Amino acid sequence: MMRGAVLAALLLGATVSAAPLQAPVTAHVPLAPRAVAVTDGTRHLYYELDVGNFYADTGTLKLNAVSVYADSGAAPLAAFTGESLAALLLPGKTLEADGSLAIKGGAHALLLIDVPLPASEKPPRSLRHKLVFSTAKGESQTADDIPVAIDPTTPVVLGPPLRGGPWLVDEGPGYAQSHHWGSVIAQNGRLTIPQRHAVDFFGLDAHGHAVRVPIEKLAESGVEDWAGWNAEVLAVADGVVRDMRDGMADRKPLSPQEQPEELTARTLYGNFIVLEVAPGVFVHYAHLRQGSVRVKPGERVRRGAPLARLGLTGGAGAPHLHFHVADKASFADAQGLPFVFDAYTPVGHTTESETLNNGSTITMSPQAMRQRRHMPVNGDIIGF
Repeated sequence: MMRGAVLAALLLGATVSAAPLQAPVTAHVPLAPRAVAVTDGTRHLYYELDVGNFYADTGTLKLNAVSVYADSGAAPLAAFTGESLAALLLPGKTLEADGSLAIKGGAHALLLIDVPLPASEKPPRSLRHKLVFSTAKGESQTADDIPVAIDPTTPVVLGPPLRGGPWLVDEGPGYAQSHHWGSVIAQNGRLTIPQRHAVDFFGLDAHGHAVRVPIEKLAESGVEDWAGWNAEVLAVADGVVRDMRDGMADRKPLSPQEQPEELTARTLYGNFIVLEVAPGVFVHYAHLRQGSVRVKPGERVRRGAPLARLGLTGGAGAPHLHFHVADKASFADAQGLPFVFDAYTPVGHTTESETLNNGSTITMSPQAMRQRRHMPVNGDIIGF
């Protein structure tokens, strides 16, 4: 009877609303996300959704909205439109004037998604995604119930890589436009993001400044003018050294850098150490000071052992420690993994530009409550 009623309505000229057409798109994640607790006490899922406009002759599809649901939940965990959609894009990518993301026929786009999870509930076992598009003719199309499995593995717990502080968490976790999360590598048929949760640790002085010289004279600074220079770098867990290099000379801060022809630890890291702390869990330390590396491949180290000193070698503009965790000892074919520190104190929050201006006022609270088993995020100022 229902089918007959609809037919009768059509014959009588009545208007029957049609469901949006299914968009001819594909979508998948390069790596299943893991829930990780961050500085403010909330848990997050950081992951990427690769969206492809499959057919070349489809024409441009404009992505207008993304909604993320937990398991079979009816209310979205997160929804992205306009400015919040723009925040998911890779560095250098922008939305159209109408607030949509244009994906040409046969092309694809990568969304770097941050989903906060309700603190009072267990993490979901899976996510569902709804994507809303418009065509060149203004028609609405959707892609519904795009599944993403959640990896239930608990992030590795690590000790401090540095002593004391304060330290700025720069280009850190949760910042899609960083050169870490935003650095996607396509090779051997896979997309990898080795630096998905990477941190650049910049040392700060008691006022929250990274460098002693005035901002207009940064180019004249030497390595000794930077607060973190020569700090001792520590083993974050018991482990085995799987790779290392020493002997590269430290560079002048802010001096021009050559672009590497290939992406490897030896073209990017300068002097470095890779430490295996669990099966399939490798800690990468980069930009270490020349002559400071104290370990060799195959050597076993204990948590807290001095490994090297913070320097300025490889692809770095100023003295800092590059730190990330991945599933391989190599670089380009590795996937970045979340991690937590067993303890740190979040003493403030700021931006890189503020710390480089020694005339800025940065508020810090050294007596802040100590965090346990959390991951610091971009812009945090922390102490160990």
